[in-house]
Amino acid sequence: MRILGIDPGLQTTGFGVVDVAGSALSYVASGTIRTTHLERGDLPGRLKVLFDGITEVVARYQPDAASVEIVFVNVNPQATLLLGQARGACVTALVCGALPVAEYTALQMKQAVAGHGKAAKAQVQAMVQRLLQLPGLPGTDAADALGLAITHAHVGQSMHRLGQATELQRKSSGMYKAGRSR
Repeated sequence: MRILGIDPGLQTTGFGVVDVAGSALSYVASGTIRTTHLERGDLPGRLKVLFDGITEVVARYQPDAASVEIVFVNVNPQATLLLGQARGACVTALVCGALPVAEYTALQMKQAVAGHGKAAKAQVQAMVQRLLQLPGLPGTDAADALGLAITHAHVGQSMHRLGQATELQRKSSGMYKAGRSR
């Protein structure tokens, strides 16, 4: 399975592609899509660059699934709105490419990759380098995108196993959660 991770940003969007075979991960590609060559006030132009960039990455690497970071409210509400629009352009490009899209928080990605949700950017970079056996550190945006792909590789396998549980197993395990005991 090939997974594309996206770390959305209005100025710089990171992408990372990994192949998954069982529990083995292998690096395919990573990089960034930049909109800094456009004027700050040209939001439609920037969104088009992101949409076209993600569309090109999907066409080039042909992933089977995608994972994108979920945006939370930052200190600056205007920046959060702009980031949300950048994320929307990325998700739209993925959906137009007929990809299933999973979403993870930065905390979930850091937990899956570095072992704790408060990991610094440098720790995420180092762990991505180690997990994918890269010769050097990836850039911060690319490392986060690769981390999202790695997170989906781990979570996706667990969700697949849960989905294969028999109906009997689902009913019996759910009975303990259904009611209260006195």
